[in-house]
Amino acid sequence: MALLAARTVPVVGFAGALSLTVLAFAPPLTGGGAPLSVAALPRIVYTAHRGGALEVPENTMAGLTAAFARGTAQILDFDTRMLRDGTLVVMHDPTLDRTTYARGPVGALDRARWQRVRVRPDGALPGVWLPERPPTVAEVLDRFGGRSVLILEAKDPPSLAGLARLIRARDLTGSVLVNSNSPAVARRAHRLGLITQLWRSARQMRTDRPALWAAYVDVLDMDHAARDTDLLRAVHSGVPRVWAHTVNTPRERDRVLRLGCDGVITNAPGLLAAVPRGATGAG
Repeated sequence: MALLAARTVPVVGFAGALSLTVLAFAPPLTGGGAPLSVAALPRIVYTAHRGGALEVPENTMAGLTAAFARGTAQILDFDTRMLRDGTLVVMHDPTLDRTTYARGPVGALDRARWQRVRVRPDGALPGVWLPERPPTVAEVLDRFGGRSVLILEAKDPPSLAGLARLIRARDLTGSVLVNSNSPAVARRAHRLGLITQLWRSARQMRTDRPALWAAYVDVLDMDHAARDTDLLRAVHSGVPRVWAHTVNTPRERDRVLRLGCDGVITNAPGLLAAVPRGATGAG
């Protein structure tokens, strides 16, 4: 993969300042040692949601690179969409309007038109960020696969088979979780041999019976705003791991960990890393 653009800028986040070469598209990371895996994760896990969207431009190669370099989370999370020609790309919204200089539905583009899209960095973010093309899923897997555990949220369910092919082709089935809000999509992902993650909103959790999913869900991703009783039902469901989203303050983190969650998904991994657990009095 060719390096298209590079510039060294100071990036200042909650964890302090670092000098970062902002890469539009960088060659794959290299290094020795066995690839990380979901099975090898520590007991309590931190995930940089969209790279840490309060600290870096969400779902960008520069943002994910910064999150990886800072080391304040064990997992990098990003969202995936499918273009009209089947190309799988990194984007949260169904339209380009919020995060790029372009407008219109993501699914109306093909790969050639995607090459012309540029992310519009949020001026409220700490540090200096350049416009860049949002990456494809293949580019992110090539950059970080085997060096970090990854979460891919499949925003477009028809993309699941294509995501499975990309993950398998890189021998990453042990270190990539595929996330969805749909139990049916999670079941399909499990049948495809993928590690499955199922997220649920606080409203959904009021009537959910998580024990029904224990046979095919590896991680339950619960809304931190849910009631204590709903979080406890998830924790005792038999699903191997229960994490909480989107946890952006130390007090929120301390509450969900006290209730038995073993991971947090956060837009502010640097902030959470800087404040010790229990410092808020909530846990």
